[in-house]
Amino acid sequence: MTPMNNAPDLDLKLSPDGLIPAIAQDAETGEVLMLAWMNPEALQRTLETGRATYWSRSRQEYWVKGETSGHTQEVVSVALDCDRDTILLTVNQTGAACHTGNRTCFFTPLEATA
Repeated sequence: MTPMNNAPDLDLKLSPDGLIPAIAQDAETGEVLMLAWMNPEALQRTLETGRATYWSRSRQEYWVKGETSGHTQEVVSVALDCDRDTILLTVNQTGAACHTGNRTCFFTPLEATA
């Protein structure tokens, strides 16, 4: 991704706490890797650096994916959904995306019950 130094006014629809969900998808396979949260500053940092930067709701701080684990996300593209209330990052994932060590956070299947 070519870094954008000045992100346009995107008119994002943020939650009441100022956040927007961000889905990370593998750029090569299309696999959904994880969901995290961004605020406008995290999105700006992501666009400027090409490295996925999120807002940690539990720690109340920014975190660059892989900064401590080495399991990085190099951002290939960023898109908004039609309602402008969800971000889709396509990424080149190095290592596991999930904090559990799994490639994706979505490894628990659910089945309908009667």
